[in-house]
Amino acid sequence: MTLYFLIENIALLYTTASNVGVIVSIAPFFTAVLANFFLDGEKLTRRFLIGFGIALSGILLIALNGSFVLQLNPVGDLLAFIAPAVWAIYSVLMRKIGQLCYHTIGATRKVFFYGLIFMLPALFLFEFHWELGRFTSMTNLSNVLYLGLGASALCFVSWNRAVNLLGAIQTSVYIYLVPVITVVSSALILQEQITWVIVLGAFLTLFGSYISERKGQKLNNKNTNPRRD
Repeated sequence: MTLYFLIENIALLYTTASNVGVIVSIAPFFTAVLANFFLDGEKLTRRFLIGFGIALSGILLIALNGSFVLQLNPVGDLLAFIAPAVWAIYSVLMRKIGQLCYHTIGATRKVFFYGLIFMLPALFLFEFHWELGRFTSMTNLSNVLYLGLGASALCFVSWNRAVNLLGAIQTSVYIYLVPVITVVSSALILQEQITWVIVLGAFLTLFGSYISERKGQKLNNKNTNPRRD
């Protein structure tokens, strides 16, 4: 967790948010490759790859939104590629931990505890200022509470539970939906305009995730109801 958050946030310093958003969305592919070798019953199939390709094309359309201007930033883009690879390792490890019958909340608590411990040395490598007085602002305090309780605690407990129930590959497929949910939320909350390019991208993303997710359902059904010879 320490590596994932550090790498992804450092990448944002060297490349665009659009590039990071698109590159990080390939996390399901990395997860599927690792799961294929290290998890029983989770194999990489052609159906998953087809769904991945369709969903990624939709994510590209959403990120570019008709501008089609490719901005390559080698350092930032390379770090953005490493981040989903680290996330894939995390997903596979959480699947392994789940198979050992550890409680989801307990396992997540330990993951974040050690993540914070290993994050402490990074405070001395970057420009970090304590300035605790900033927490007197209700805006800053509410932002931190949301990031801690919502985007971190609830999010990761839900994710780890889903990995235990569905498997690493099928759970990772839902990462495809993040750009779609972001677009819809920005339109409803920020009144941002939705173009036909975004609509097409959202459709391709949903269609691609459906193809990959259906693969996961069939695989799980096969593993749950083995045929008796």
